[in-house]
Amino acid sequence: MSRLFMYYPGFRQRALTLSYDDGVQADRRLVEIMVKHGIKGTFNINSGSFGSGKRLTADEALRLYRDSGMEVAVHGLHHPFWNKIPRGMASYDIVTDRSNLETLFGRIIRGSAYPFGATSDSAVSVLRDAGIVYARTTVSTERFDLPTDWLRMPATCHHNNPRLFELCERFLSQPIKYNPTLFYLWGHAYEFDDNDNWSVIEAFCERMGGRDDIWYATNIEIYDYVKAFERLEFSADGKLVYNPTFTEVFFELNGKKYMIRPGETVTTA
Repeated sequence: MSRLFMYYPGFRQRALTLSYDDGVQADRRLVEIMVKHGIKGTFNINSGSFGSGKRLTADEALRLYRDSGMEVAVHGLHHPFWNKIPRGMASYDIVTDRSNLETLFGRIIRGSAYPFGATSDSAVSVLRDAGIVYARTTVSTERFDLPTDWLRMPATCHHNNPRLFELCERFLSQPIKYNPTLFYLWGHAYEFDDNDNWSVIEAFCERMGGRDDIWYATNIEIYDYVKAFERLEFSADGKLVYNPTFTEVFFELNGKKYMIRPGETVTTA
């Protein structure tokens, strides 16, 4: 019986990513903490609100996220409920936000988080048509599974979850026999100011960061890697594997580990 399992880069079996919304001034402190511990994540931005209230200006956002290597993603031009406005308006809000961010950051934007966590079949369809490949909800599973529906992605938990550190210890200690695991944390950085609990994210990053056995990645890096694994092409008997992507892929087949380079064909028997 053939057994095929994916590994993350470097044959790691655990990954960590963060997802924080609204592009706010408090992201400065959050990014500083993340960088200190080698943690990466995605910041979901409302480009129509730059410089208003607690939000960063466009120039501040560019310097902060670009220079720290974080991903930026769509969060709606004006942060509306995409499930409560006409499809055309939702499409305009999403595409305009994406276009603004692509112009500012000089990169292709393919990710998103739902404003207010408000999902619907129509919103999913609009996001897909707009070229968005993943979208995070506000659903917390308290699990470490990879997404099965990338346009309705749940998280492991919000940082205010009272079991946050219990989940950390479970994530770090549980044996992994087959499928790799993902700890996905989300929230808003301004909540740390509002609740005077920066110590929570500082302790989280100190506990989870700086480890050789965890892959620290942005949301889009995880999506792209999983899709590269799924695109591997196997001969009928599984003895040949071809990697048609531009990504090094790590996997196990029938108890033996392999790393396959972009464009490479390897023999597995």
